[in-house]
Amino acid sequence: MPVLPGAEPFRHEGGDVGVLLCHGFTGSPQSLRPWAEYLAERGLTVSLPLLPGHGTRWQDMQLTGWQDWYAEVDRALAELRERCTRVFVFGLSMGGALTLRLAARHGEAISGIVLVNPANKVHDPLAFALPVAQHFVRSTPGIASDIAKPGSQEVGYDRVPTRAAHSLRRFLQLVDTELPQVTQPLLLLHSPQDHVVPPVDSARILARVSSTDVTETLLEQSYHVATLDHDAERIFADSYAFIGRLAGSVAEVGEADAVGKEGAGTGG
Repeated sequence: MPVLPGAEPFRHEGGDVGVLLCHGFTGSPQSLRPWAEYLAERGLTVSLPLLPGHGTRWQDMQLTGWQDWYAEVDRALAELRERCTRVFVFGLSMGGALTLRLAARHGEAISGIVLVNPANKVHDPLAFALPVAQHFVRSTPGIASDIAKPGSQEVGYDRVPTRAAHSLRRFLQLVDTELPQVTQPLLLLHSPQDHVVPPVDSARILARVSSTDVTETLLEQSYHVATLDHDAERIFADSYAFIGRLAGSVAEVGEADAVGKEGAGTGG
């Protein structure tokens, strides 16, 4: 099945600091592509994989579950660790939950994490019925493109496959139990007006992680897919500053390399 235009994975070979970006449930790398390119332009090594069952058609998600999605980001993290001396993990929505599990399981191998409107629970009042409903109802209305900015669209499914939603619910329950194992520096940015993941999810995550270096930022002008919304540039700049603070001279070297390449390009 061909990948939807714009939903392709993204990879950039840069310096010794690497960033893994994890997209959300029923979404695609397109929602994080501007963020990935921003980091790549500043000399970082960037990996933005396409999660199994995503980026094609919603029916393909019926054949996948959380184990498949997590295995893909875990594989991408292993590749970055082989290539880079410092690795950070960023995630949006379910990608935030994937980020938290990577952090819980890999400890000091991850230098810091950035979460944007991270999911902690499936809040649909009918979620409790998913174990049974998944056998009778194949899909429900989609959740893509919760964006305040006019003209900005997310490449995602217009239907939510119930079998995958049931798997997501189980995954979020698992991640919640692992939150105390998260100790890395944490930057969490969330939207007060989010029609997919309520702010209470961010509050619970902040209350349960063991991280001591924590920054919380409100995205007042954006909805759920804030990486494509009014606050996108703030997310990009704050996350890069977060890396710079923790990776120090390594990030500065990456930025110098990027400037040098730009200068070489204009000189030619």
